[in-house]
Amino acid sequence: MDSTRPEPVEYDVVVMGAGPTGENVADRVRAAGLSAAVVESELVGGECSYWACMPSKALLRPAITRADARRVPGLSGAVQGPLDAAAVLAHRDEYASHWNDDGQVAWLDSTGARFYRGHARLHGPRKVVVDSPEGEHHVLVARHAVAVCTGSRAVLPDLPGVAGARAWTSREATSARAVPGRLAVVGGGVVGVEMATAWQALGSRVTLLVRGDGLLPRMEPFVGEYVAAALTEAGADIRLNTDVSAVVRDGGSGPVTLVLADGDRIEADEVLFATGRAPRTDDIGLETIGLTPGSWLPVDDSCRVDGSDWLYAVGDVNHRALLTHQGKYQARIAGAAIVARAQGVPLLETDRWGAHSATADTAGAPQVVFTDPEAAAVGLSLAEAESAGHRVRAVDHAIDVAGAGLYADGYRGHARMIVDLDREIVLGVTFVGPGVGELLHSATVAVVGEVPIDRLWHAVPPYPTISEIWLRLLETYRQ
Repeated sequence: MDSTRPEPVEYDVVVMGAGPTGENVADRVRAAGLSAAVVESELVGGECSYWACMPSKALLRPAITRADARRVPGLSGAVQGPLDAAAVLAHRDEYASHWNDDGQVAWLDSTGARFYRGHARLHGPRKVVVDSPEGEHHVLVARHAVAVCTGSRAVLPDLPGVAGARAWTSREATSARAVPGRLAVVGGGVVGVEMATAWQALGSRVTLLVRGDGLLPRMEPFVGEYVAAALTEAGADIRLNTDVSAVVRDGGSGPVTLVLADGDRIEADEVLFATGRAPRTDDIGLETIGLTPGSWLPVDDSCRVDGSDWLYAVGDVNHRALLTHQGKYQARIAGAAIVARAQGVPLLETDRWGAHSATADTAGAPQVVFTDPEAAAVGLSLAEAESAGHRVRAVDHAIDVAGAGLYADGYRGHARMIVDLDREIVLGVTFVGPGVGELLHSATVAVVGEVPIDRLWHAVPPYPTISEIWLRLLETYRQ
C-alpha cells in the first residue's frame, strides 16, 4: 500500500454511492447492528433528488394539474392562461433542495453510518480507497460486503457535432434556468416524453424526434398512441421513424441545428438527447478485482455480483430495473442478505418472493410515466408474457366508468390486464389516462400477491371512482 495513505479503517459494510439505493443499503445494515461507511462524490440523495424524480415531477405537476382542471366544468375557464414559468422553476428549485444536500447528509448521519465525501475506488477485494475534495485519503476495509450503488448516467450519442453543441441530457432538462423558445427532444422513452410534456406546457415549442415507430416502446403499444395524441394536441411536433445524423452549433452558442438522416434540418434553441443510460462504473476500480470498467454488473437475486462472495451491485448498476423505487427495494433485499450472511445464516430465502430475492425486479416492477395522460404499468406486457412462454389472455377495456367521467369531461383512457390462463392470476396491468398513476399500487398488489381472479372478484371497487375499471376488466374476463 502507498505509504502516504493512512491506516485502513474497518467497517462491516462499505457502500459506494449515497443515492436512494446506497442510503437504504446503509440504513438496513445499520438497523441490524452492522457498522457501515458510505462514500459519495457528488450530492447525498443522488440523481433522483437533484436531477431526476423530484425536479422532473415538480416541473410536470403544474402542467398535469392545469390539463386536468381544463377538463372540469366550472373551472376550465379560469385556467386557460399560461403557466407562471418563474414560479414553476422556483418550486422546482425547492424540491431539488437548491442542489444542497445538507438535509440528506444529516439524515444519513442519523442512521449511524460514517459518511465520506469523495471519490471511491475499489483497491482489490473488500478494500475501498477514497480521495476527498480536500486531498485527504482514506482506506476502508469491509469485513463482510462492499455495495456498489453508483447508479447510471445519461449518454450522449456519438454523432458529429455533439461534443461542442452543449446538448442537454436529463440533468440539464430538469435543472434549466429558463424556458427555451424552441426545444428539440431526441428520444421517445420516459425522459423524452416527460420533458416534452413539461417544457411544452411551460411555453417551449417542442419537436420530438423518435427513431422508432412509436413512443414509450417498453410499454403496451396503445400507451404511446395515447401520449402521442395528447402531445400533438398540445402543440408538439412528433416525428417518428426519424434519425439524427449530425448536430451543428457554431461556436457552441446560439441556435442549434439537427441534421436528419433524410437531409431535413431542424433548428432549435436547445436540444435534449434522451437516448439511453450507462453505468457509473468506469472509474471505480473494477479492474483491480478482475471486472471490466464501465460495465453493468450482473448479479443474483440477492444483488450479489456473480462469482463473488463479498461484492454487491444494487440499483441501476446491475441493469435489472432502472427505477428509483426498484433501487430502494433492491437495497432492502440486499441489506437483508448482507446481514443474514454476516450473521452466518446457513440458508438464505432466495426462492421466488423470498426475503432475500429481488423477484419484483422482473415480475412486479411498477412504473408511472407522468405525462398527460399518465401511463402506469406493472408486471409483464402481453408481448413479454408471450415471449416468456406463458399461456395468457389480454383483457382490454376503455376507462369509461362513472368515476372517470366525473374526473374530467371527455376522459380518454384504456386499461389492459394480462391473465395467466393456467394459474388464473394477473401477470401484468397497464393503464393510460388522467390520474391513473394512483391506480397502480392496487395492480402491483394483485401481481406481486399472485391473487387469484376468483378472489379479486370479491375486491369491490368503490363507486364512483376510476378504480371501478377493475370490475370492468374482471367482468370482461368472465364473459
